[in-house]
Amino acid sequence: ADLKRGTIANGFNGEPHSYTRFNLTQNMEGDNSQVEMKLSSDVDEEVGGNGVGDHLNHNSNRKPYVAQKFGRTPKNLCFMAAAIFLIFLIGYLIGYLVHRKKDLSPSCSASALPFANPPPHETGAAPLMDWDKVKELLAQKLNANKFEAAFMEFNSENHQAGSPGDEDLANKVLTKFKEYGMNPWTDEHFVRVQDPPASGTNKITFKGTNFRPSGFLSYSPSGRVTGAVVYANFGEESDLDFLEDKNFNLTGKVVLVRAGKISFAEKVANAAKRKAAAVLICPGTTDDSIGDNIELFGHVHMGSGDPYTPGFPSFNHTQFPPVQSSGLPTIPAQTITKGMAMPRLSTSNILLQLSGHEIPAQWKVFGSLGDEKDVITVEVNNTLTEKRINNIFGVIKGFVDADRYVVIGAKRDARGPGFAASTVGTSVLVELARSISDMVKNDGFKPRRSIVFASWSGGEYGSIGATEWLEGYLSSLSMKAFSYIDLDGIVTGRSTFKVAASPLLHSLIGSTIKEVKSLNKDASMFPDLTGSWETNVFEPLKLDSAAYPFLAFSGIPSISFRLTSNDLDYQYFGTELDKWDKLNLITGAKVPHLTQVAAQFAGHIALRLVHDHLLRMDLAKYDKFIRAKVVQINVKVKNVQRMQPQLLPKALTMQWLFSASGSYSRASRSLAADIENSDLEDIEMCRILNDRIMTVERNFLSPYVSPRDSPFRHILLGFGPHTLGGLSDHLQALRSNNNNNSNADVELFRNQFALATWTLQGCANSLAGDIWSLDNEI
Repeated sequence: ADLKRGTIANGFNGEPHSYTRFNLTQNMEGDNSQVEMKLSSDVDEEVGGNGVGDHLNHNSNRKPYVAQKFGRTPKNLCFMAAAIFLIFLIGYLIGYLVHRKKDLSPSCSASALPFANPPPHETGAAPLMDWDKVKELLAQKLNANKFEAAFMEFNSENHQAGSPGDEDLANKVLTKFKEYGMNPWTDEHFVRVQDPPASGTNKITFKGTNFRPSGFLSYSPSGRVTGAVVYANFGEESDLDFLEDKNFNLTGKVVLVRAGKISFAEKVANAAKRKAAAVLICPGTTDDSIGDNIELFGHVHMGSGDPYTPGFPSFNHTQFPPVQSSGLPTIPAQTITKGMAMPRLSTSNILLQLSGHEIPAQWKVFGSLGDEKDVITVEVNNTLTEKRINNIFGVIKGFVDADRYVVIGAKRDARGPGFAASTVGTSVLVELARSISDMVKNDGFKPRRSIVFASWSGGEYGSIGATEWLEGYLSSLSMKAFSYIDLDGIVTGRSTFKVAASPLLHSLIGSTIKEVKSLNKDASMFPDLTGSWETNVFEPLKLDSAAYPFLAFSGIPSISFRLTSNDLDYQYFGTELDKWDKLNLITGAKVPHLTQVAAQFAGHIALRLVHDHLLRMDLAKYDKFIRAKVVQINVKVKNVQRMQPQLLPKALTMQWLFSASGSYSRASRSLAADIENSDLEDIEMCRILNDRIMTVERNFLSPYVSPRDSPFRHILLGFGPHTLGGLSDHLQALRSNNNNNSNADVELFRNQFALATWTLQGCANSLAGDIWSLDNEI
């Protein structure tokens, strides 16, 4: 009577996910334990529902088995043994079938391309094709005639972001990627931008004359401002310093500047820092290449992406906090035509009517700088609108590390024809996709890593499409994307080659220049790799480039380059004159040939990064870069401590920053030694080393600043007080302000100094690899 009883079904009730529960309890008389076995659904364990009890009710004519103590009757023991054996047999059969199904399931292809007979996966670490053969194949597939045909297909007079023309081009790119078997996909965003006034115009009034330009600057604050106008050349910091040295007080002034040298956003930000009231921007050229009535278009967001969702992707379903980008301007800005600004036969232009000091000869413009009586009124009435934009992607998957990829991108949109701005880059993007996919499909080329091709929209408003994609998938991209190659504005001349890139890519760029130069008889734009060639070729990465957010926001090594004419800027960006015939005139009708050269350069960079066992990134370049920055800060710290010891006491030492710099240097040399001694046939070892290389750029992003307030967190190539450059500027400001510095200014510097030091040390720690290899000298 004291025995506990249990039941076991004579069959299964057909429910999925059934299980067997074994419950061992001790007999009250001290005997051996009895066993209760119960089968039930994982939803209904007890009697009722679809469980065992319900099953028994459907079989009521059968007598339930009653568990008894072991050894009571042989018949009961036989039934129990049979039940246990049955359960074991069923479990074995299920396991066998599952294992069998797994073995028979098809494996995924290593490539995005739909081969009739897929080539076998690479089983070793050695490349299956010699690099010289890869170069030869690419050269065969890229030719000027193909580019001329691509220009004709993608050339468009109207393809603003989100417009029907933009969507038409997007569909063409998507169709091409499908044709090449690249499994394309799209990325949709809903972004807010500024367009010209829906009714009426923006207006400038000067000495009784009203100007109503149709050009505009997106993201300018709306409003009406009146103040004295001052001419400030290109609006660079040095130009404004020159004016202040001449006793010009820019507070409350309307600053007139020329386009060129720096972005529109930087011109406005520079003027705002000096408390100007507004900014007017006219075409930069002083010759007749741009007519008097040609309008300028652009944006003045000191950042990239949708400024109304800073740090967040503009997906339609995403809920955003009510914030705006810290890079939005605080003063109105407006473009004007050359006829409104420059001295011509008409006396109505602004410069001719200014008084005061003459414009210095080195600024190469005739007129005066302006005076207090030269009053001008600027009225801006831009309209904020929402646009739906789509990025288009295709992929050629790698055969070894398919989840590691280089991204090649080009913006697709433009206000006006945008031939040099977007058509050339889109054509190169599509032609590289065609050529490389054909190399994989028909020539046996097997990239080790993947190549992602991206066609961006919203580029004219500040790399919106590229930045929103980065914001949406940053956690994944920062671990897997190891480089970005920007194709925007790559052909604007024929005599000079300029490139802006992460220092990690500098050595690869040098070797690529040599290779492409050897393939082209007419490649005089490339320098001889002797002497100080890097000084003549490399330039800072510009804020307007899509490569900038990849590098400074996401920590992905990036490159932007251009074939140009000497050091002159291309004057037609942001105008209705950016057409094929204008670019032909500048290049001597060699646009297709120059585009072929540019495509070879971009293609060689991409293919080298996916071909070799180890990523071709030179860690020593950053070592030199860091040392130069640290020395610069040290000199300024010593100067302030000597001249103003009350600001920075001797207790503030450079020791920690020096130590962090030394830690990076030692870690980079250690990794170089590991690479030198590594077995390139060991796929796992190559992957580990490549992952260590990939962490370098990412770990230069300061973890101590907000992506909303300081989106470009890179302490070496970003901008803001958290960067080493910002520290240097802060020291300069402390010196210049003399006794006007507050304790808060000094404390801000000391805090940023400490955080930058530890960011650098953290990068060194990550580069060192295993935790037991870390350098703890700091």
